[in-house]
Amino acid sequence: MEVILMERIEKLGQMGDVVKVKAGFARNYLLPQKKALRATDGNKAAFEAQKAQLEAQNLENRKEAEAVGGKMDGEKVILIRQAGEAGQLYGSVNARDVAEALTAAGFSVSRSQVQLANPIKILGLHDVIVRLHPEVSVTIVANVARTEDEAQVQADTGQAVVGEDAQEAADAAVEAAGAEAEEADAEEPAAEAEAEVEATEEDK
Repeated sequence: MEVILMERIEKLGQMGDVVKVKAGFARNYLLPQKKALRATDGNKAAFEAQKAQLEAQNLENRKEAEAVGGKMDGEKVILIRQAGEAGQLYGSVNARDVAEALTAAGFSVSRSQVQLANPIKILGLHDVIVRLHPEVSVTIVANVARTEDEAQVQADTGQAVVGEDAQEAADAAVEAAGAEAEEADAEEPAAEAEAEVEATEEDK
């Protein structure tokens, strides 16, 4: 089947191109999603009449997507999931989950924009492509972990926390939190003592 592309389609062509595709692909995806029109004489004439307007609208949409992409590119989102010691999730993380995490982070993203070939089924850092526009894509990182502490360890080390590492990471996080608390407690009396010395010197 021949169709007129209404936007850039990867591996197919640019807006306005007339291309041959499988009938099923056209009927199930391109036509219902309004990404293409049947290449009839009437549709070709209608497209040519609106071409300038469509190209201007596409340019405006692309600029908006590029602006959002500049902020989103490299964004890291944390998804907390239960998993076994080997890192296998009890369930999975899908495109909807990633889209919701990005929305919670302040970005307006739909599940259809998240390009996830297969659901994520293991702990760790996973690069995910988000298509903001047919010509604009960015890569974000889905940090899938059991807890916020483990997510932080994964972010710092770049490696999934699995097996014995999970307990070690949890212990290290607790120790680090305790050390920070002790340091804060130690600084407080020192600051008070310093303030008292300054007050005494002012009295003199």
